Amino acid sequence: MRDITITANDAGRRLDRFLRKYLRNASLGEIYKLIRKDVKVDGRRRNESYMLNEGEVLTLYISDEVLASLTGEGSHGRTGRTGRAGSADPGKTRAASSGKAKRQFRIIYEDDKVLIVSKPYGLLTHGDSHEKKNHLANQVKDYLIEKGEFDPRSERVFSPAPANRLDRNTTGLVLFGKTSAALKALNEAIREDLTDKYYLTIACGVIDRDLTLTGSLTKDEKANRVSITADSDSPAFSAHEADHASAAGAPAKMRGVITQVMPRMHFRISGASEVTLTDIRLVTGRSHQIRAHLAAMGHPLAGDVKYAHAVNEDTVREAGTVPATRQEVDNINEYFARRYRITTQLLHAQRISFAENGLPEEIEYLAGQSFTAPVPPAFERIMGEHIG
Repeated sequence: MRDITITANDAGRRLDRFLRKYLRNASLGEIYKLIRKDVKVDGRRRNESYMLNEGEVLTLYISDEVLASLTGEGSHGRTGRTGRAGSADPGKTRAASSGKAKRQFRIIYEDDKVLIVSKPYGLLTHGDSHEKKNHLANQVKDYLIEKGEFDPRSERVFSPAPANRLDRNTTGLVLFGKTSAALKALNEAIREDLTDKYYLTIACGVIDRDLTLTGSLTKDEKANRVSITADSDSPAFSAHEADHASAAGAPAKMRGVITQVMPRMHFRISGASEVTLTDIRLVTGRSHQIRAHLAAMGHPLAGDVKYAHAVNEDTVREAGTVPATRQEVDNINEYFARRYRITTQLLHAQRISFAENGLPEEIEYLAGQSFTAPVPPAFERIMGEHIG
């Protein structure tokens, strides 16, 4: 038997969703069977949709061996008849071991609910199959454990987590919820377009005016690459989503995207090649959206070899600018690689602003506020040498 006291971060969750996170190795069928036969809340049977409340005691009437197999605690977890449960997330016990991730992020803003950090170049936001330990989410978790603001031993399913995500080689602002309610509110604000996200980049060629680009983004999950198709027939653009399968059977997602391009200035680099220092407002937020959209219009991001020549003629016509030639793009990328050792996209999530009205109550105090991440060293050096 295991007694679990529901904390503030676990309150407000459906019983079945709490158990799916806590018993991470259990199938959905096993979860529902447990709810029918082996689970009580404050001594009473509850259905799967019951909303848990802070201070309630959830009791699991199963053996320690079965519990260990369903939570994944194994020989390293904490077992016992009652009391604190082992974490369902191996990342929550990792900080107690000797292998703590070194802090690399910079704090931009922090209060008791929200943490806004600047992610450096080369760091994953979340772990993946290749890097399970040293990523931003774990570094933030370790930081909050050290401050005494997060105790993985007392939490069952909640862990501080990012509300937005940046590619490994994109730098800049990432929002974290330090509590379950704050994380939910941040996710809602982003989902309901109550935040404005601005990026800084250097694009190949000359972009001579502000542009609002629309289109359909198709993602090939297997290749981890996206492409853009212009929506020139849809000035009043509405997002849509459809599932497709490529000829090779790899799944692809097709989603509507909107990217606003606001050039700041042009400057010449190697030979006759010109680039544009550009602000980007991400109206929608899809993986690789900025990289693919600017490449499709013939102005790929400097250093972005992956999308260097992903030009789409329909998008070029829609944008109405003169695209950089293949030779110009190659020259620019070669120059940045040789002089600055930059071989990936120059893209920085520089600023995020919260709407004046409509924010969820939990983060309503952030209304109208704006947060900015200083430009990283690579941008500083390039702008210092070419812009002054």
